[in-house]
Amino acid sequence: MPGLVSVKTPPDAPPLHISVPEILPGSSTRPEQQPPPRTPTPKKPPSPSPSRSKPSPARSTKKPPPDSPNPNSLLSDPSLDNPDLGPFLLKLARDTIASGEGPIKALDYAIRASNSFERVAIEKGEEPSLDLVMSLHVLGAIYCSLGRFEEAVPVLERAIKVPDFSKGMDHALAGFSGYMQLGDTYSMLGQVDKSIECYEKGLQIQIESLGEIDPRVGETCRYLAEAHVQAMNFDKAEELCKKTLEIHRAHSEPASIEEAADRRLMALICEAKGDYEPALEHLVLASMAMIANEQDNEVAAIDVSVGNIYMSLCRFDEAIFSYQKALTVFKSSKGDNHPSVASVFVRLADLYHRTGKLRESKSYCENALRIYAKPVPGTTTEEIAGGLTEISAIFESIGEPEEALKLLLKAMKLLEDKPGQQSTIAGIEARMGVMFYVVGRYEEARNSFESAVTKLRTSGERKSAFFGVVLNQMGLACVQLFKIDEACELFEEARAILEQECGPCHQDTIGVYSNLAATYDAMGRVEDAIEILEYVLKLREEKLGIANPDFEDEKSRLAELLKEAGKARNKKAKSLENLIDPNSRRNKKESTKKWGFRI
Repeated sequence: MPGLVSVKTPPDAPPLHISVPEILPGSSTRPEQQPPPRTPTPKKPPSPSPSRSKPSPARSTKKPPPDSPNPNSLLSDPSLDNPDLGPFLLKLARDTIASGEGPIKALDYAIRASNSFERVAIEKGEEPSLDLVMSLHVLGAIYCSLGRFEEAVPVLERAIKVPDFSKGMDHALAGFSGYMQLGDTYSMLGQVDKSIECYEKGLQIQIESLGEIDPRVGETCRYLAEAHVQAMNFDKAEELCKKTLEIHRAHSEPASIEEAADRRLMALICEAKGDYEPALEHLVLASMAMIANEQDNEVAAIDVSVGNIYMSLCRFDEAIFSYQKALTVFKSSKGDNHPSVASVFVRLADLYHRTGKLRESKSYCENALRIYAKPVPGTTTEEIAGGLTEISAIFESIGEPEEALKLLLKAMKLLEDKPGQQSTIAGIEARMGVMFYVVGRYEEARNSFESAVTKLRTSGERKSAFFGVVLNQMGLACVQLFKIDEACELFEEARAILEQECGPCHQDTIGVYSNLAATYDAMGRVEDAIEILEYVLKLREEKLGIANPDFEDEKSRLAELLKEAGKARNKKAKSLENLIDPNSRRNKKESTKKWGFRI
């Protein structure tokens, strides 16, 4: 009985190869000897970071090439009615891909094959077969290899509608593969929510077919956990990673490489949640497993993660020791100019900056930049861009925003043609917006924030706390440009998101309340400004405490507004649930007071 396997591309696969799904069981187009199903466990231990494999497109353009076949013109081809033609064309498509002749010819074969399977099924009055599913999977993979992800989506959506899970394991395998492939495609488009939804449906099919403790279910759980990490859904990621650990402990030897990989991911999740001690425990266990398996480079990579935890715990001497251990191994095994060496330099630069040793910090930054300037073969643009982004944060902290901006621009240019990097680019643009704001370049700040907001909306992160913070920062830039109405809309949207994601007592939410009150006052909506400030003061007095220096500032602001309105303070603050009225018709007036807006 065939099993359901993950469809991840192995990390060491050649970048321009097209990942074509395996022949489905029951298909009429089997090769002479079917290869074993691809297991999702790579030959080398996976990284602890969320590094789910994605297809590497041969080109990033969204426009089809001039010689791309037109699917509509193929529908009128009478030869497609031949029931033997579809299997033949599908085999040609796979052989063309394997021979490296080029994806355009394979695309032609795959389109004709899928059309043939469709037409034959219609003529016979039958339901479409799994042969059609296979041809659609191949067609979707070819579109992805060409960077034409939007065209792959409807093809794969059609593929997942064909299987009937009541007809056995073959149909379940087809459905599972289709959902996972569609999820990867959405991921490349930056649509994280849709991607995760597809992975979850694929996992459910796999569990129903194989049971909850099958090792292949464990691999898919890990795959989905990494997707949740990328989406910053850490609680869900932790739940899935725990399940993966349980499955691997049941099926693998103690201290296996699989268990070590799971623990590294669990450590990453714990670190993101601020649970540093559990993260450290997972990393120590993972390191012991890697030592037992003689994986020296992986032990060094874990040492870097251990150093990060120690630095978060302010145990700086132990962090330096961990980083230096990793640095020695990387230099001896990979060379002095490898990006792994540069990444350790960056961590040391951050550590010395935190401990006030700015000269040493800057020296390590320069060493890392020299490596990134002349990368060794095999270095990915994502590695370089990530390093430049981290170094820019250090330059920003030491008061060199112009140098930090240059590094962020370089990082953004490296990633701008890479699919699946919309959220990363949005984060870089948001950082640039903050720096533009700090140096007084408000128009450029607003443009950077606007571009980041657009990308985050598209990628499905419109409900995240980070999105709310970016909206708040864009609102501040609009205030500086005297675009008060636009700023008000941004603050209102940020307030709704941060209340939902962080709660009303979070400092980011409190900051938005203050900014919104100042904006309402500038617009002449004094009553609304008063109600917000009364609510904020009530929160501080009852839940947050009044020791915060902002308390007195907010209290004096409220007193000025009440004096202007001829009122006394209402000790019973009203709920903010119905406070913001978008249909308010109060006349605007120019405010004579200066408010301290908060970033």
